[in-house]
Amino acid sequence: MLVAVAVFPGTNCEIDTKYAFEKLGQEVVLVFHKEEKLPEGTDLVVLPGGFSYGDYLRSAAIAKFSPIMKAVIEFANQGGKVLGICNGFQMLVEAGLLPGAMKRNESVHFISKFHPLKVVANDNLFLQKCAIGDVLNIPIAHGEGSFYIDDAGLKELYANKQVLLTYCDENGNVQNPNGSIDAIAGICNKSKNVFGLMPHPERAIESILGSDDGVKMLQGFIQ
Repeated sequence: MLVAVAVFPGTNCEIDTKYAFEKLGQEVVLVFHKEEKLPEGTDLVVLPGGFSYGDYLRSAAIAKFSPIMKAVIEFANQGGKVLGICNGFQMLVEAGLLPGAMKRNESVHFISKFHPLKVVANDNLFLQKCAIGDVLNIPIAHGEGSFYIDDAGLKELYANKQVLLTYCDENGNVQNPNGSIDAIAGICNKSKNVFGLMPHPERAIESILGSDDGVKMLQGFIQ
């Protein structure tokens, strides 16, 4: 599988993401934001974490205008698989590939720690290796990660099984670190080919670093 990892000014998780997929035996290419095309044969695009363009205006508001994003949007609209992690999730929302919006954390502080997540839906590529109700220990690191969507949009997300992950405690009970509506940590689009989450599975692929729960998340994309 060929994984294209987009790199923007301020991106800081591209090497972690590259390492994670290479550890899983996949070919990874870093693609600069000024490129207008994705590498031929790309199977998965990953928009990694960081602070693209310094997160000026608001997180990912500028990145959506980068040349490479036109190719990413076209790729997604043609059914290509796209994963947005943290700042990448914010990009997918800003670009209209995922619904909703991102707000400052309820505490107004940057949060950086391991935090449990509950798997809500697994009838999708991303989480097909997980069971519904699984509790995963995955790092979070964001200041503007509070997901918001209006009531009608929220109902639609649940009706289409687009809510993938929620924040919880070690026992699976709701524990919301940033004020996201319904403690939502990750969603997908209706077609289930575009996925976004604020936590960082690429930072949880080796138990020596605190958790390897990210492995079975990323493995879902590998056919």
